[in-house]
Amino acid sequence: MSVEIVSKMKKGSLPDINDDLLFLIDVERFLDALPEEPIFDLVVTSPPYNIGKEYEKQVPLEDYLVWQERIINKIYPRLKDTGSICWQVGNYVENGSITPLDIEIAPIFKKLNMHLRNRIIWHFGHGLHNKNRFSGRYEVVLWYTKSDSYTFNLDDVRIPAKYPGKRSYRGDNKGKPSGNPKGKNPEDVWDIPNVKGNHVEKTTHPCQFPVGLIERLILALTNPNDLVFDPFAGVASSGVAALLHDRHFWGCEIVKDYINIGKLRLEQTLDKTIKYRPFDKPIYDPRTSALSKIPDEWRTSNEDSDL
Repeated sequence: MSVEIVSKMKKGSLPDINDDLLFLIDVERFLDALPEEPIFDLVVTSPPYNIGKEYEKQVPLEDYLVWQERIINKIYPRLKDTGSICWQVGNYVENGSITPLDIEIAPIFKKLNMHLRNRIIWHFGHGLHNKNRFSGRYEVVLWYTKSDSYTFNLDDVRIPAKYPGKRSYRGDNKGKPSGNPKGKNPEDVWDIPNVKGNHVEKTTHPCQFPVGLIERLILALTNPNDLVFDPFAGVASSGVAALLHDRHFWGCEIVKDYINIGKLRLEQTLDKTIKYRPFDKPIYDPRTSALSKIPDEWRTSNEDSDL
């Protein structure tokens, strides 16, 4: 099994939707080459945040939003009526002030009459410590559907109930367990570690998002053999999540080093040798670490300050 890298597209051509492909092509050129027909079941991505990372050129926020709108408008006609778009964004930072990108991007989807189903908060525990404001520890996934008839497989992503022993206290089910034996809805705040430090998924990409974040979206919003597309594929984390669960994947990326890493990761996924952190793995409890103990020096310092 292998994954192909495509570097040229003939206008009006449609690759085989049953192939897993990485396109070393700018996403606008790629979309312009595709027929204007619905082929994607899920579009999921984390676009550049316009904060000057090595893979992007920072531009005024207004220009960035115009660029994002062009791409979303080109994706829209190629999304199936039952399909979803998940746009994962953080904050644009300028001179110490933040602009939440989900607030700025939401009007683009509203113009297309898309339906916002959830504003999912992705919470993570690691990042830069800020001295002039509270440290940022969350980003947002905007989940939009094209219509009211969309794929949503809740049972595939349920999590253990908080109180599985809880019972109904009245009505026909009095005395019976009140919850769902398959577990509960995972709700719209997700605790999933970000890819930092010694994370098992870490590559050379500076802003890699975790497979587990996309895994839950793919399981809930697509079915086996559906086509998942990531317009800013990076090192193909979305593709890993898709292939893990028997979906097909297309991704666009313009940095050759990233696309080569992505190809390797996708082939490892197909070979079942990929290393990743599953979305349902319990969060590590830092209280179990020796590092959670207060240093003696701090205790002494605090005692002195109370004098």
